[in-house]
Amino acid sequence: MGKEVFINPLTDFGFKRIFGEERNKALLINFLNEIIEEERKIVDIEYQSTFQTGIQEQNRKAVFDIFCKNDRGELFIVEMQKAKRSYFVDRSLFYSSFAIQKQAVKGKWDFNLKAVYAVAILDFNLFDEMDGPSDFYIERIHLVRERTGEKYSNKLNLIFVELPKFQKELHELTTNFKRWLYCLKNLPKLESQPEEVRGEIFDELFQEASINKLTEQDMETYRKSILEYDDVRDAVAYAEETYYKKGWREKAIAVATKLAARHFPISDISQITGMTPEEVKTIAAEE
Repeated sequence: MGKEVFINPLTDFGFKRIFGEERNKALLINFLNEIIEEERKIVDIEYQSTFQTGIQEQNRKAVFDIFCKNDRGELFIVEMQKAKRSYFVDRSLFYSSFAIQKQAVKGKWDFNLKAVYAVAILDFNLFDEMDGPSDFYIERIHLVRERTGEKYSNKLNLIFVELPKFQKELHELTTNFKRWLYCLKNLPKLESQPEEVRGEIFDELFQEASINKLTEQDMETYRKSILEYDDVRDAVAYAEETYYKKGWREKAIAVATKLAARHFPISDISQITGMTPEEVKTIAAEE
């Protein structure tokens, strides 16, 4: 692991260790309160199964990174995405539908829904028209009336955080939300906890993210998670570098080949590259 002092929270292991464990739920509560900006703050959360099925058992299933509900019964899907996938926005809507369907009850029901929040922390830019340094690193999307611009319903809320667009330095961290994003983006680069990121919740974050706290088994899992993270980032970087030289097809093949060599699931490679599962299987068979 070299001289790394803190785990990378953008890996599957790091993200779920910090936000997905019962003993660390205070971290998730604080983060959600900062990102959602509701007047009524979350007091407590209860983790739910991350494996969800549709209304019928034979329907398509979904697996979330983190799924929880707060003390008012509102539901939260929290996901870390390392690479842009085909139909990513549609995927977010589809995942949100599970949290809506989950609320249905048998028998007579008045359809009174609890709010659903789908929060996606992105290690890529989703909205290309705002690439580059900008304060537009978070998008909150709601159902609104087109004619008046008023919110039609507060029951479906999509929140996208584009980490590459967050380029604040330590002296610019004027809110806890900015401190959170700074930590998510920079934790593995730090050698110690900066004075600008202090306070009870951030002291807890840095303590939990310490490499020294990992058991031998944790370290093994983390190493695998780092390899997976690096493979995805390297594959995407290579594809972006060669995109204008070789075109989309060559880009997709390059990414698929690299991910197949690391034994990524066919479905994941297909979503990342936009290739069909059959095309990916052909490439994987050649590895």
